Order: sequence, then C-alpha cells, then structure tokens
Amino acid sequence: MREDGAGIGYLTFFAELRRFGWIEGATLAVERYGKERNVNVGDLGALADAAMRGMPDVIYAIGPGVFDIKDHAGTTPLVTFTYDPIALGLTENLAHPGGSITGISVDTGPTIWGKRIELLREMLPSLSKLAFLSLRTPAWDRFLRPAVAAACDAARLSLIPVLIDLPPLPEAYRRGIEAAARDGADAIMIAENPETLSNAPAILEAVTAARLVAMYALRAFVDAGGLIAYTPDPDELNRRSAADIDAILRGVKPGDIPYFQGTKFNLFINLKTAKALGLTVPQLLLAQADEVIE
Repeated sequence: MREDGAGIGYLTFFAELRRFGWIEGATLAVERYGKERNVNVGDLGALADAAMRGMPDVIYAIGPGVFDIKDHAGTTPLVTFTYDPIALGLTENLAHPGGSITGISVDTGPTIWGKRIELLREMLPSLSKLAFLSLRTPAWDRFLRPAVAAACDAARLSLIPVLIDLPPLPEAYRRGIEAAARDGADAIMIAENPETLSNAPAILEAVTAARLVAMYALRAFVDAGGLIAYTPDPDELNRRSAADIDAILRGVKPGDIPYFQGTKFNLFINLKTAKALGLTVPQLLLAQADEVIE
C-alpha cells in the first residue's frame, strides 16, 4: 500500500484496517509520501513516480497529488479522497467507477459552502466580503471555485480568492491572508487541502493578527484556537476508505466498488476565540454545535 497526504482521522483508518486483519508491520506494509516525508509535495510528478517504484498493491491518495498519481498509476488500484470525482474528471460514474479507481468524496458544492456562509453570518451578521483560501490546484479551477462563487452569489457576498502556489510555504499563507484583510475581507474560509494542517500555525497566526472571522473545514483548527469549523466526519470517511482497501486487497476490482459520498458534518465552535474577537455567539448556534470549546 502507498499512502499520499496528511489525512485526518488516520487513527480510525488504521484501527479499521486492523479490524479487517491488516496490521502494519505484520500483514501490511505501508509507505508514506508527502510533505513531511522524502518527496517534495511541490513536485507532484516526482511524488507519483516515487509512490510507483515499489510496485504497490494499492495506493491511497489524498489531496492535490491525486491527479498526478492517477496519470502514473496505470492499472494499480487507486483509492482516492477528493471533492466530487465526477466534477474533477476522475470518473464518470459514482456507482460503477470502472477501471482501477474508487474512493470517497466529500460534497463541497454550493450547498455546503452556502451552509458555511450561513453559519458565518450567524456569527457576523454584517458579513459582506468573504476571502477564500485554497491551494492553486486542478480542484480549484474544475470544482471548488465555481462552487464557492455560486454560494457567494446566492448570499450576495463579494468573493476574494486567496490562492497558494505549490509548494505551500508558511510565508505564502501569511502574505495571502494579510492581503485579503487589506482588500477589506470581513471573514475568511479555509479549504480542506490537507497541506493546511502542516501550515496551521502560520494560518492561525495570520488570521488572528488580521482579526478575521474564520471558518475552517477541519476540526483541528478549532482545537488550536480557530473560531469555527463545519467539517465532514473524518471517522465515517476513514472507515469507508479502510473498507475499500480491504476489499481490493482481497481481490475486488476497484472499478466495481461504488464511490462513497460522505453525508455527516460536524460543527465545532471555540468560545474563547469568539470572545477575543468581540463576538457574541447566538444560543441557537451553540445549540447546533457538536462540541463547544470554552
């Protein structure tokens, strides 16, 4: 197995693999590739080549490397963790992906971004100009930008894209957030790019310095001092990823495994951060939260 990216909820992922009988170091060999490993995540072609050299039985790919790995994988089974795989051009049929690909997807279309905007507006009723921070990847052009733009149009918000080039360096995040604040953003949303986690200190520092109301897509940011997150349930998604890998290792063709679409989202709020920003969190919003950090 080859694993790409800094996933969320990997404790659940590996626990589920163990439940199926796949134990790292005993019945399963795992090699990891990504920013914290020996491959420069800014060179996705090199990352894909490195992942293929060991002739893996299955590849688990997360984040911007999905496209390059798909191009290099040939007939090697590939389990992906992405936005809408049809919109991204990874497959044409969720029920029958065909070929050597399957995986899980997160619905981050206009409806989900609209929900996140709605939650931000409950925090900040005067919201009028929204910054959106994302890596500059194929997913931004093919899927994310149209979805976010449609949600902003429906909410009558001005959109300020903040695009970070690969490799994503901490200073690039700082400069982008500072520029958004100078451009008059009232609030900022952070995309689900896995690379944001390794740059979380720089992102949180810049958001705090700019005094921006921020919506995150990963719970870890709220634990570290971010204001609010509305996020897919990582345990649900990682359990399904592990089930796909188990099925493939037992001989099931990936193209016969339907893509799984995550449906469960959780809301996390940091009251200490809200207080520091001078915000009063409505009781109705607190009642919706899955967890409130005080």
